[in-house]
Amino acid sequence: MKALIVGGGIGGLATAVAFHQRGWEVEVLERSPEFTEIGAGLSIQPNGRRALDTLGLGDLVHGTPAEPLTGIRRVDGAWLVHNDTDALRNRFGPWATLHRAALVDALRGLIPHAVLRPGTTVHEVLADGTVRHDGGTASADLVVGADGVHSVTRRSAWPQAPGPRYLGYTTWRLLTPLPVTASAEIWGRGERFGYAPMPDGRTYCYSMANAPAGSHAGLDELRTRFSHWCAPVPDLLNGATAGDVLQHDTYELPPLRSYVVGKVALVGDAAHAMAPNLGQGACQALEDAVSLADMVDRLGVEAGVTEYDRVRRPRTRTVARLSRRAGAPAHWNSPTLNTLRDATLPLLPAALFGRSITPTYTWTL
Repeated sequence: MKALIVGGGIGGLATAVAFHQRGWEVEVLERSPEFTEIGAGLSIQPNGRRALDTLGLGDLVHGTPAEPLTGIRRVDGAWLVHNDTDALRNRFGPWATLHRAALVDALRGLIPHAVLRPGTTVHEVLADGTVRHDGGTASADLVVGADGVHSVTRRSAWPQAPGPRYLGYTTWRLLTPLPVTASAEIWGRGERFGYAPMPDGRTYCYSMANAPAGSHAGLDELRTRFSHWCAPVPDLLNGATAGDVLQHDTYELPPLRSYVVGKVALVGDAAHAMAPNLGQGACQALEDAVSLADMVDRLGVEAGVTEYDRVRRPRTRTVARLSRRAGAPAHWNSPTLNTLRDATLPLLPAALFGRSITPTYTWTL
């Protein structure tokens, strides 16, 4: 049995590993000239750690422990939400933070180099398992579209499906050498800034701001924008270099009627690109990968992909909805709404975050 995977990011490589470990022949088609990841930090939350455990990569994240988000502050540093990180960790399990490239390298190391096809652009994917690319035509018992939010697989095999929609804010990510001891977010009006410690002593930073799609701002603009925010935000930005900054507009995918058509299944952002507010994008892709491989290998392709769609689509829709709601108040532009937000959030029960996120973190295969 053969699985042909379109896309060689975290979701695609995890899918390849999961099928390879079950004895399938796999082939991974990646448009970029090499299999790597140019991103910055990555939060692996308890559900993502369990998915990595099934792939044999538990040591990668068990050796890089991290705290859950300590909470959310106002621009002046006052707490809006202060999480009980010990209670979260005891209830759900440990968190980890690592570089995206480290995870990609680890996944790539679990499959034979010969199955990787870098520099291959896919033009069309058909429901019968046929893939047309710039090197010719290929076919497989199962084709997995893991090619991201602007998926060619989805556009060709789901021609009537809605495309991704811009969420109204752009996102910057960067690594800076200034260390921090805990993670937190700061919320302003239509913008926010977050940071988390990395295992190597650096700090992973991310920021979002309301902006038209396609707008661009470099490090100097970020330093100006956040210069009056509470510590350590200005120092983190002052310690960065312009080449450290990555900017991407923020999209989500409207719900699809199915993640499966014929012999084709979608995983990760190709199926359910979501707002980054819960840091669940990679974790959900990992869940997809191990779930799809398990179900198809146990039940056969037809029944397996049907079961995959039945199980994964409701779950990922729930996580996407939670993620959209979680960060929405940070992007309110109204002074009145922001005043109400800042007055209300500190009054909420301390355990509310743990209760609201329970469906996300308690996943098991």
